[in-house]
Amino acid sequence: MTPTSVVGALAAELPHVGTAAGTASLAWLLFVLPAAGALVLFVAGRRADSWGHWLGLLTVVASFAVGLLIFLETAGLAPEERTRELSLFEWIGVGDLSVDFGLRLDPLSLTFVLLITGVGGLIHLYSIGYMSHDPGRRRFFAQLNLFVAAMLLLVLGNNFVMLYLGWEGVGLASYLLIGYYQDRPSAATAAKKAFLMNRVGDVGLAIAIFLLWTNLGTLQYSEVFARIGEVDGGTIIAITVLLLLGACGKSGQFPLQSWLPDAMEGPTPVSALIHAATMVTAGVYLIARTHPIYDLTETGRLVVALVGVITLLIGAIIGCAYDDIKKVLAYSTVSQIGYMILAVGLGPAGYALGIFHLLTHGFFKAGLFLGAGSVMHAMNDDVDMRRFGGLYRYMPVTFVTFGLGYLALIGFPFLSGYFSKDEIIAAAFGQPGWQGWVFGGAATLAAGLTAFYMTRLMFMTFFGEKRWEELKSTDGRDYHPHESPAVMTIPMIVLALGSVGAGFVLSNGHLLVDWLAPSLGELEEPHGGVLGHSVVPYLVVGVSALGVLIAWLTVGRRRTPVERPEPVSLPVRAARRDLYANAINEALIARPGTWLSRALVYFDNRGVDGVVNGTAALLGGSSGRLRKMQTGFVRSYALSMLGGGVLVVAALLAVRFA
Repeated sequence: MTPTSVVGALAAELPHVGTAAGTASLAWLLFVLPAAGALVLFVAGRRADSWGHWLGLLTVVASFAVGLLIFLETAGLAPEERTRELSLFEWIGVGDLSVDFGLRLDPLSLTFVLLITGVGGLIHLYSIGYMSHDPGRRRFFAQLNLFVAAMLLLVLGNNFVMLYLGWEGVGLASYLLIGYYQDRPSAATAAKKAFLMNRVGDVGLAIAIFLLWTNLGTLQYSEVFARIGEVDGGTIIAITVLLLLGACGKSGQFPLQSWLPDAMEGPTPVSALIHAATMVTAGVYLIARTHPIYDLTETGRLVVALVGVITLLIGAIIGCAYDDIKKVLAYSTVSQIGYMILAVGLGPAGYALGIFHLLTHGFFKAGLFLGAGSVMHAMNDDVDMRRFGGLYRYMPVTFVTFGLGYLALIGFPFLSGYFSKDEIIAAAFGQPGWQGWVFGGAATLAAGLTAFYMTRLMFMTFFGEKRWEELKSTDGRDYHPHESPAVMTIPMIVLALGSVGAGFVLSNGHLLVDWLAPSLGELEEPHGGVLGHSVVPYLVVGVSALGVLIAWLTVGRRRTPVERPEPVSLPVRAARRDLYANAINEALIARPGTWLSRALVYFDNRGVDGVVNGTAALLGGSSGRLRKMQTGFVRSYALSMLGGGVLVVAALLAVRFA
């Protein structure tokens, strides 16, 4: 069966799935353009040093333009016609396994396309200024383009194999980008850690795909979701937990979260790309995309929600203790992705809310990371906030744009985070019984902690004494804080505008919820719950205000020492050690894995190889001894024949007279 006939059959069987037409037929350009840019830059080498960064930017911008055209065309269709498929060719055809290289164009995938290419394009533009003095800039842009192309494949694929192809492509590109500074052992270690921890999650995703194929004989989204009810309940729970494991790896969720802060070893634009709009959101996309499977199991959804709650608390607690500006933002990402995972774990009451917060987070977190990069650019790449202070006078654009991202993140009324995060907390409180208190209470507490550590960051970076001047007189460090060039500040301004207005626009008239309904179903308003929906905004704003007040009392009113004071309390020490996540992983996974590997190597060397080598030695030694009997003398052979004859006669006589 040809790819066209496959899609035609699906369209006939499922009326809401149609073939792509019009501008949608150009959807293959979405990932081909950045992939082609990456290929040219990798092949051209040093010859692309003078123009490679512009090629990287233009291919992503062109991809955004194509995505915008398809989005506008799709938005003009009736809701039931907004899901279309484009089959490019038959990719795999082995026995009963037939996999198309095809794309699924629906509201969910197109939303991610605009986010990835839009924010990704702004980060590309920012990188032109940030990486202007780096001799390997064209290699950096090639890897950025590869990352964008892989992420687009991930969200556009119309089957689980396409998803997995993009999933692994993102893992490879992130490894290259995190370890971009190849001369730094810390960067190499962080890249390897990210790669290995992602492999743990990828194994879970792969096994889930195997189970779907074994039980349904297909990996096409439309067919899997239409027939998933045929699978027994225990297998569905196993599939949802394994899909969650894959999501935990890519999105840095508990217990696989410790790689994500270490990824700060890459250039700051990489941090913005990975932590805001692309890689860490892949896990949220995976669960949202497979929501028909999660709809069949409350247990699977509960596990997802619990992982989200644990992660959002872990990220918020650790973010309070670090002095590294990028790591504070990194753990903020861990916490905010936890909110998204909690939302999609709430089922139909939260799928769209998780995507809503994902979009607003893409604006303000990308802006915060780019703002942090601007500060580093002005402070000789220093990341220690204790060495900053008073920078608002010297970096007004960075201060304003960063400040708007900060206000959006802490949920300041009527900014983006206020609309999206508060809706998740309200949906959490809308759950019945203990779930409402645990989920809603934890999310509210994390909101207060977020306000505390982000206000602490603002005070230590932009306000107070100019502590960097002290370093000039003590250890000769020379700082000349200054505003970044326009090529860096323009993307920050655009993202700041999104931080201010995206939440209001997307929530106005349920615009985003209605748009996503063909992909995620209708949003179910919680009935009952433990706390009324109208009370939640006041509660969250009050708790956030308390966090701001505590930060002002403990940091804003006090002089910040340039050096970190020691000793510190046990909670602070535990938070600075990432709540011992690395030690736990080392004790439970790394060391047992090392011991198991050594035991297997010993068994292989002494057991398997011993048997093989011993058998060879036995045969070799025996043949060597038997060879000595071949002397070449006729008398020896005659004597052997005589002896053999005597033995035969003796045996016959023994049998005869026995």
